[in-house]
Order: sequence, then structure tokens, then C-alpha cells
Amino acid sequence: MMEASYKGTNKLIIGIVFGVITFWLFAQSMVNVVPAVQKDLGISFGMVNVGISLTALFSGMFIVAAGGIADKVGRKKLTYLGLIFSIIGSLCLILANGAALLIIGRVIQGLSGACIMPATIALMKEYFEGAERQRALSYWSIGSWGGSGVCSFAGGAIATYLGWRWIFIFSIVFALLAMWLIKDTPESKGEESGKFNFDFGGLAIFIVTMLALNLVITRGKDFGWTSPLTLGLVAVFIIGLIIFISVEKKKEHALIDFSLFKNKPYSGATISNFLLNAVAGTLVIANTYIQVGRGFTSFQAGMLSLGYLVAVLAMIRVGEKILQRAGAKAPMVWGSILTAIGVAVMGLTFLPGFVYTVVVFIGFATFGIGLGIYATPSTDTAVSSAPGNKIGEASGLYKMASSLGGSFGVAISTAVYSGVNSVASLESAAAAGIITNVVFAVLSLLSILAFIPGKKGGKKGEKSVRPTGQPTPVTE
Repeated sequence: MMEASYKGTNKLIIGIVFGVITFWLFAQSMVNVVPAVQKDLGISFGMVNVGISLTALFSGMFIVAAGGIADKVGRKKLTYLGLIFSIIGSLCLILANGAALLIIGRVIQGLSGACIMPATIALMKEYFEGAERQRALSYWSIGSWGGSGVCSFAGGAIATYLGWRWIFIFSIVFALLAMWLIKDTPESKGEESGKFNFDFGGLAIFIVTMLALNLVITRGKDFGWTSPLTLGLVAVFIIGLIIFISVEKKKEHALIDFSLFKNKPYSGATISNFLLNAVAGTLVIANTYIQVGRGFTSFQAGMLSLGYLVAVLAMIRVGEKILQRAGAKAPMVWGSILTAIGVAVMGLTFLPGFVYTVVVFIGFATFGIGLGIYATPSTDTAVSSAPGNKIGEASGLYKMASSLGGSFGVAISTAVYSGVNSVASLESAAAAGIITNVVFAVLSLLSILAFIPGKKGGKKGEKSVRPTGQPTPVTE
């Protein structure tokens, strides 16, 4: 429930964007500083990549719970809690001198993202309406998708000229600025619907299931793919998944409300969001290969992704305008296609030095154009299709797809890269790791074609149906 006289302001939008980039820009900058962190802390390539994937994994595991809690106890409170977690996690990384604080800090950063993402989307849904809501969500997307574009360049520049720990000093500064900018925003909660019952049992099963899967992907090669430990983890994942789905469907206060997926547009937005975020594995593989295989510094590798940064920031507002004129399906389809093309050309590692450098730059730019066009239509489809009293939960589930997609995309890509590199050349390993992400983009495209309806008639104010049965305009 919101204060009747309050309307969202640009100050609120800026504060939310600053909060969002503490995860998407600063926490995600780890994708371009793997060699520097590995050398400084004296730990293995595999351990650094575990640290990278853990942040997205823990964000994904807790984000739905955080979205539900935000609806009950307050979306502003959860945003503040997330910012505090961000500061603590960043301090752990600044003080790290080995694997322990690196892992702890990355886990805490994941919890930070879990709190911030659904709570801030819900605040924008609550305090902005119609075209203003779409504008606000576009800026939210600039913070998230745009932040992920800036992270490679910013992380590389900071690591090269100041040291990688400065990335997280800047993160603390932006977290404090975000807290100051949103301090005057009234609290927002969902409509009261009885006593708050949190599904701790469901969360526990979900955590064990996802951790088992992550360990299989990230450490399966080290454990041995057919070892009793790996096979046991696979069994834990399969059994856990079956139990989780069967138990959650019967609960009144479930961790994941599967009824949300009865709405096809919401399902399409969420599934495609998971798969397109899995393409984040490209950033780790491409940046690592360019530095290790082609001798680039972190800063030079980041410079190659400048096209991605410019494209994703420029195209987010374009995606919003296409959404308003043509509906969500067209920009989501073309966004996935362009993403697949951009990633595919980066897999041409057999090309000689300068030619490959140019191709990578073009690939990153095309990748950014695709994600930029996709971002706002996808987010707006998910938010518009959710019932009003479950916006936090639905937003949490949607962003869980982002985080888990990123986590498993990085884990699978690096597993393929490492596995192929043990039997073939570095170029072949990089190509295999990158092309894996093309598969994710193609699967995202197929999910959009299957679930997202085309715009009917092209008239302003066209209706779509929420899961509650109440009609609401998809675009205003």
C-alpha cells in the first residue's frame, strides 16, 4: 500500500539505479578481473569462477523469498537491507587475502542482490503508472542490463590502474548514495492477506537442490564426472527437484507460486529471461581468453566491450518505444536473434590477431543491441502480467531467473571451456565455451515464440489478462 499523495520522482529513480548497479556493475565486474584476482590471492582459476557464480547463485536462491518478504514487511526496508549487505560483502572482498573472504563476500553480495532487485522493481510498479512506469523500468534496466555492460570495461579499467579491490570501494560509495537518495520515499507493502507464513522448508529444499547442481557443473571435472560424489550430487538434485515441485504445489504459502506460470506471457518473459541471462557466460570466457590467449590487459579487454556498453544503454529506450508501438513480442524476438549473432561471431577464435579483435568488438556491440532491445519489453511483460498483491513475489521470481541464468550460464560455459582445454587448444576451448552461449540465446528465442502473444490490432490501450482475471493494459 502506498501513500496516496506520493508519486515517484527522478530522485527515487536515480537512487534505485545506484542501488541496482552495486550488484550488476560492481559485483559483476569480477567477470573481467579473473587473472588479477587469481594472481593476487594465489588461488586457482576454478576457485575464482566458483566465486563468480556463487553471487548469482545465492541471489537467485533467495530472491523469490526476498520478494515475498518485501511485499509483507516493506519494499523500502528490503532495499535498505540489500544495500547494507552490499557494503558488508564489498568489505569482505576488499580485505580478502585468500579464498575464504572471497567466497564469503561473494555470497553476501548475492544476498544483497536478492533483496535489492525485487524490492526496487516493486517500488517502481507502486509509485509510477503507465508510460512513466515504463520509463522508470527502462532506467532500472539501464542499471541492470546497462550495468552488466559497464562492468567489463569499468572492472578492467579500475583493476588495471587502481587495483581490483577499488571496484568494491566504489560499490560502497554508490550503496551509501542510494540509501541517501531513497530515504524520503514512503514505505510500500502489498495488500494484507492474513498472517505472514514464510516457507522455510521449501527454501531449504531449494537451496540444497541448487547447490548440488552448481557443484556438479563447477566441480564435476575435479571430482570426476562418474565419481560417487558427482553421481550422488546429481541424485540429490533430481530428488530435490521432484520433492520441491510436488510439495510446493500443495502449499498455501509456497516459496514459488507456480500459479503465476499459468499466465503464458509471464512464463515466456521469465523463461526467456533465464536463458538470455545465461549468455553472461560469454563475458567470462571472452574476457579470460582475450587476456590469457591474446595477451590483452584487463583494461584492453574491457575496451573491446565498449560497443556493448554503448549499444545496451542506447537500445534500452529504443526497446521501450518499440514496446509501446508494436507490443512486446517483436523486440523480444529480435533482441534474442541479435544476441545470438553477436555471441556467435565472438566464437570465431581461429581468426588472426587484428581481425579477431575487430570481430570481438562488433560481436560485443551486436550482443548489446540485442539485450538492450529485449530488456524493457521483457520486464514490463512480467510486471504487467502479475497480480497486484504479488508484484514483489512475481518480480522476485522473474529476477531469480536472471540470477540463476547468469550463475548457471557462467558455470556451464567455464566447465565447457575448462573441459575442452584439457584435451584441445585454448582457441578451441574458448570457441566451445562461447558457442555454448549461442545455444542459450536460441532457446530463449524459441521460448518467446512459444509463449509471448503478438500484438493484436495495434491499438493503444489493448488489454491482456492477469492471473487474477482482471484486465489491465500491457502498454499505456
